Amino acid sequence: MSEIVLNLEGVDLVDLFGENNVKLKLIRDAFPEVKIVARGSQIKMLGEKKYTQRTKDMIELMIRTLREFDELSVQTVKDLVRGDNPFESKISNKGSKGTIVYGRGGKPIKARTHNQKLLVDMCEENDIVFAVGPAGTGKTYTAVALAVRALKNKVVKKIIMTRPAVEAGENLGFLPGDLKEKVDPYLRPLYDALDDMIPTEKLDYLISTRVIEVAPLAFMRGRTLDNAFVIMDEAQNSTVTQIKMFLTRLGPSAKCVITGDLSQIDLPRNVTSGLRRSLDVLKNVDGIGIVRLTPEDVVRHRLVKRIIIAYNEADAIRKAELEKKKALEQLEAPKEDAK
Repeated sequence: MSEIVLNLEGVDLVDLFGENNVKLKLIRDAFPEVKIVARGSQIKMLGEKKYTQRTKDMIELMIRTLREFDELSVQTVKDLVRGDNPFESKISNKGSKGTIVYGRGGKPIKARTHNQKLLVDMCEENDIVFAVGPAGTGKTYTAVALAVRALKNKVVKKIIMTRPAVEAGENLGFLPGDLKEKVDPYLRPLYDALDDMIPTEKLDYLISTRVIEVAPLAFMRGRTLDNAFVIMDEAQNSTVTQIKMFLTRLGPSAKCVITGDLSQIDLPRNVTSGLRRSLDVLKNVDGIGIVRLTPEDVVRHRLVKRIIIAYNEADAIRKAELEKKKALEQLEAPKEDAK
């Protein structure tokens, strides 16, 4: 019988073990031969030496992952248990400890979750990548970091960022000012991400010289986008025609990331989302990657994940009720006809 005690001082135990110890339960399930007792800032492992040592190695890997990426999702723990080591992956071997790019003040910007790392890897392997998932999963931020890195490393000559100018369920009415002032509110999230990565004066210069361009989707028509890292954000609000127009603008040396959230489509009810259609049509095309992020990748306030899950559950219940109602109506229809 072997006993190993690990000191966890300096580690946030909620981040390490999860709310209600959900991540600790995954470890207990993965190592049923070991009795694991977590008390205070210590964790004790009892069992045969070979099993307690494996358990200790796993918990130490969890701690290292948490410190390295400032994030340890439930999905990441599942991956670790399955044998995936983030420190042996491609993303971790690029740059300094997995850093995509250094932002303002030398802040290291890294992929913080399993699927964000997958997005980075996909962009290394494909010229076009779709990143689809709920709000707060870092789709746009990671894409902007990749674009800034490509520009700094002279892989591309410019960054082009675009969004459909669609109101998010609100009627904003007439906006005053010139054309730039009218469309900038729609593009603000892209500017915010850039502002976090490039000093203000330099960013203003790059925008003024059109090395970085932020423009509505309608402005892409008729252009050829080459030697550029192109980001299309909020693609769920593009029509089928718009996204086809955009994709056919890409030149031979372009890289492209398309982000969107299919749960937040603001198009009229009778208009099909171009993103939804593209995911279906292009899913088997070589050179195009698709990354699906989940609530586990949420890196905003901890309640954002719960909000997304609650809405998903409510939507599933509502869908089931509608399908049940439709089925009942179809069963009753012959009876009405018989009368």
